[in-house]
Amino acid sequence: MAQRAVAQKSTLKTGWVVAGLLLGIFIASIDNTIVATAIATIVGDLGGFDQFVWVTSAYLVASLAGTPIFGKLSDMYGRRRFFIFGLVMFMIGSILCGTAHSIVELSIYRAIQGIGGGALVPIAFTIVFDTFPPEKRGKMTGLLGAVFGMSSLFGPLLGAYITEYFSWRWVFYINVPLGIVSLLLIVIFYKESLERSRQKIDWAGAGLLVGAVVSLMFALELGGGTYAWDSAVIIGLFICFVVLAAAFVLVERRAAEPIISFPMFRKQLFAGSVAASFFYGAAFITVTLYIPIYVQGVTGGTAVNSGLTLMPMTIGSVIAAMMGGFLVNKMPFRRIMLFSAVIFAFGMYLLSQLTADTPTWLLVTDLAITGFGIGFSFSVLGISGIQEFDFRQRGAANSTLSFVRSLGMSIGVTVFGLVQRSLLSGRINEQLGAGGAQPAGMDISAIDPRALLSEEMQSRIPEVILEAIRQALTVSVAGTFGWAIIPAIGALIAVALMGGSRAISSDSSAPKPNTK
Repeated sequence: MAQRAVAQKSTLKTGWVVAGLLLGIFIASIDNTIVATAIATIVGDLGGFDQFVWVTSAYLVASLAGTPIFGKLSDMYGRRRFFIFGLVMFMIGSILCGTAHSIVELSIYRAIQGIGGGALVPIAFTIVFDTFPPEKRGKMTGLLGAVFGMSSLFGPLLGAYITEYFSWRWVFYINVPLGIVSLLLIVIFYKESLERSRQKIDWAGAGLLVGAVVSLMFALELGGGTYAWDSAVIIGLFICFVVLAAAFVLVERRAAEPIISFPMFRKQLFAGSVAASFFYGAAFITVTLYIPIYVQGVTGGTAVNSGLTLMPMTIGSVIAAMMGGFLVNKMPFRRIMLFSAVIFAFGMYLLSQLTADTPTWLLVTDLAITGFGIGFSFSVLGISGIQEFDFRQRGAANSTLSFVRSLGMSIGVTVFGLVQRSLLSGRINEQLGAGGAQPAGMDISAIDPRALLSEEMQSRIPEVILEAIRQALTVSVAGTFGWAIIPAIGALIAVALMGGSRAISSDSSAPKPNTK
């Protein structure tokens, strides 16, 4: 009886730990989507339309640069303290964002948020891997992956509701009570039994990595908009990235405790998982970006309509994430991910066939198939990428996986943004004639497609021309999905090279957290 009571108590505490992790992942993963919905209102209140891109970019740059660093530090000094640090920084940044009086202030505070966000998601996944035995990891990682997938749906809807009925500032303030609950659950119930020793932090590698990431992200964000791609500023940023990245590789090869250990890539399962994460991220981001543009710009739907249209994709991804977590204990990783990649590539192909007359039922079916394909990657790659590493390497391995996926998404946004604008411009010029039949003083092809979604912009365009634009927008979005099949096939090739490894059935190397 006493042993049963102790076991029940330990299970209950572990459940509270999982609840704390889920809340932390939710507020971090939902943040950019919830803010994106409110950005128009924020700009209208604070001004600075020419600088609003930094509201998102500042968070992304800080998060991306911090992810591998916090992963390594959690290996060296424990997960608990850096997950708590991430939560505290995220909440401080959220409070400051809510008090911002200018776009510049808001962008700076978003960077603080990003520092916290860079620690939360990868460390949470690693804690689950440390806490649960192998036979339960799939189920729990599937649950975390499902929360990650659901955030892409509820973010826009929640952001629209809060902005309309409360204030855009509560888009940030809402993180605080959720973060406090997560913090209390982790502080009270999660205790590590990690034996620590003094280790030298690779400050040179950390500095070079941050510099390389910042240079690359600034080049991708500013290129083609604020500055031309062939301008001295953008070329200089790319040169800085190449030089700093090369220096980072040289430093890491000699460092005693590198931020990213390149020998990890000698493991076939890890290398395949990381490559697949990059390609999945690069292709999937096109769907979340351009389906709302299609729904609002072509079918005349609202922002809420576009969010609801994405719901089948989210449901499909959640189901697949849970299935993937279950199946890892039944079959090799590669078999699961080959099925996932084929379904995902097929879904992207279906989306590339969109027309202005595509019925809603067919669109949501295509999205459900695509979401089902991507969902397996949320859970399965999180397990396959780190299972071959011991306790003191898992944080670095998992954060590298998250870093590469985010990098793929960032590059995908830029590359496919160029593709979509090029297709849109070419189609408009073909239909209207370059320089002809366009409203006075307006070059339609040069306008960000998101601007064409506003009623104010559409009211300035004659109906005949507006219909031509809708047709051009349809062709450009469908064409972009067609090009996105390339990274989807890249994901298929990457998972084919993962080898025949299965989820391990025992794990004697990991010290267990103390939840008693």
